[in-house]
Amino acid sequence: MKKRKPTTAGNRQTSHVSYAKFLTVAKPHKPLTSGGKRRGGRNQSGRITVQHQGGGHKRRFRDIDFLYNKYDIPAVVETLEYDPYRTGFIALVCYRDGERRYVLAPHGLKVGDEFVVSDKAEEKPGNRMQLQNITAGTRIFNVELHPRGGAKFARSAGNAVELLGIDGGYATVRMPSSEVRRVNAMCAATIGGVSNEEWSLRSLGKAGRSRWLGIRPTVRGTAMNPVDHPYGGGEGRQGRGTKRPKTRYGKVTGGHKTRSPKKYSNTFMVSRRKNKKRK
Repeated sequence: MKKRKPTTAGNRQTSHVSYAKFLTVAKPHKPLTSGGKRRGGRNQSGRITVQHQGGGHKRRFRDIDFLYNKYDIPAVVETLEYDPYRTGFIALVCYRDGERRYVLAPHGLKVGDEFVVSDKAEEKPGNRMQLQNITAGTRIFNVELHPRGGAKFARSAGNAVELLGIDGGYATVRMPSSEVRRVNAMCAATIGGVSNEEWSLRSLGKAGRSRWLGIRPTVRGTAMNPVDHPYGGGEGRQGRGTKRPKTRYGKVTGGHKTRSPKKYSNTFMVSRRKNKKRK
């Protein structure tokens, strides 16, 4: 991590990842990028459906390959880059047949390294293979939910899934949330963990930096009117006035289980995640 000198009030608390140590280029590979209009959390009717979104610096979307459908063709890492739409770093790779793609970079990946998507690959960071061919206890990421359905689990910075074992055609994995579940053993995963592990240690330092990232302010429910939040209204400072904590839409939170008891994937869950008590 890199800490700023306290030359201003904003820099006094700022700490961020030193990108110069990891990244190799500043501009992306143009054929794999595209533009687009951000909606600021609004739906097709113009109503805000996702709070705290809007503004921010202009971005270009990088087309990331999560399918990994080029089998038994080695690829060489050409560059390591920053992606404004995700927390982990990305890598521009060139396959032996000449095609270039963006992939999510594992921790420790360097320019010039090779990886391959194959069931007979070596268990080294970056290589991708089916879960049934991976040794128990290995840290993996970019895990598929359905065979050849594309990576779905463990894609953010520093995340990894632990493979506990294989039994009856299913792999038992421990998710980053501590949830233990079963996944089809024919699903593929990448060896290692997602890069940029220090991302969670950063400190933005000032409100303006949040606005650059497209994050709008969070307003307390007690500061709103009764029409906007269950906690709103009253003269001066008031208690929330409800027996249980609720969202602005009236949904009960704070210990209330939100997972549907009839969800299709309940049969694949071995144990729920363990919520740590706040001190």
